[in-house]
Amino acid sequence: MAETDPKTVQDLTAVVQTLLQQMQDKFQTMSDQIIGRNILFGSQVLCRIDDLEKNIADLMTQAGVEELEGENKTPAPNKS
Repeated sequence: MAETDPKTVQDLTAVVQTLLQQMQDKFQTMSDQIIGRNILFGSQVLCRIDDLEKNIADLMTQAGVEELEGENKTPAPNKS
């Protein structure tokens, strides 16, 4: 047996607990990274959606389309 092999049940228990703690720490780190990326990605998507909505509204205004109730759109009256 190697010098680092556990000799007693208590030694084995300590080794297993250490390994489990290391695995838990790694899992927590990975979870935190995934959550952080999802939050960043989500905020970027929301920002892009806001920009897209603004651009659509600007295009509608330029095209002379006004938003009415619901989804019905109608051209604005021609100004003569």
